[in-house]
Parts: sequence; structure tokens; C-alpha cells
Amino acid sequence: MTNSGKPDGLDPVDRRIVQELLADARITNAQLAEKVGVAPSTALLRTRQLTERGVVSGYHAEVNLAAIGRAVQALISVQLNGHNREEIDRFTSRVPALPEVVATYHVSGAVDYLIHLAVADTDALRDWVLDYLTTDPVVGHTETTLIFNRMEGNAGLLPGEG
Repeated sequence: MTNSGKPDGLDPVDRRIVQELLADARITNAQLAEKVGVAPSTALLRTRQLTERGVVSGYHAEVNLAAIGRAVQALISVQLNGHNREEIDRFTSRVPALPEVVATYHVSGAVDYLIHLAVADTDALRDWVLDYLTTDPVVGHTETTLIFNRMEGNAGLLPGEG
């Protein structure tokens, strides 16, 4: 336990700041201070401390991928042929850096990686899999699952903990 009494070290003010930033990362410091019930200087200091501690890891814009010509999204399961460190390093340095890749997840279970891809259409999806995965000698098997809809979950504090 930390001195805040919570295992994560967040006191109620920190938790409110995190909740408000999750709701609107573009909120001004003055608005944040008002919503949390602290002085603007306190809000600014606490937000900086949360960032320095790694609790707040960034602020970003979310882009509608379909609106920028990347309407087809898929999750591609990748099973590697072997687990040679050199081949894994080559795969993990190359694939996540490709412009069509939204995210790459190293996972446990029957597959080794899940790749979240966003491309213009199904022809581009097919070509991407052929060009970047099936021709890679370290890749043993792939399975492509189309994403029809994404439903947000809770990426922040658990309910009842705020």
C-alpha cells in the first residue's frame, strides 16, 4: 500500500483528475480545476505529477479511419514457425512499423501475435497479408478476422474506485 491508502498510489484528487482527462483530454487547466474542486495551480501540479509517474501516458487525437480512406479493419492472428530470437526481433521491428498497422499485440495461446490493420478495401487487405506475412519465412500461419464494429470498453479507473 502507498501512503494514499490505495494500491495504485492515487488519492481522490488524482482519481478525479484522471477521470476528467479520460472524459475530455482537451479540457483546459482552469476547467479541470473547477470540475475537480481544486485551485488551478494544484490541478496543473497534480496533472504534471501524474504524467511524470506514468499514470497519464499521453494525450492524443482519435481519427476516424474510414474518413481517411482506411474503411476496412481486421485482426490478423499470426503464428510463427519457430521462436528464434533473431527472427522474432526482425518480425517485431518490421511489422509494427508498417503504415497500415494500427497496433501489434504479442499474445499467449495458440497464436503469437495479433495485428490490428486498417486499409482501404478488401483487395488491399488481401495484398497486405500476401506481401507482408505469407511471404515471410518466419510466419507459419495467419488467420484474418474482419472487424465490423468497435465498441469501447473502460480504459480508465474501475467504477466505484473514483
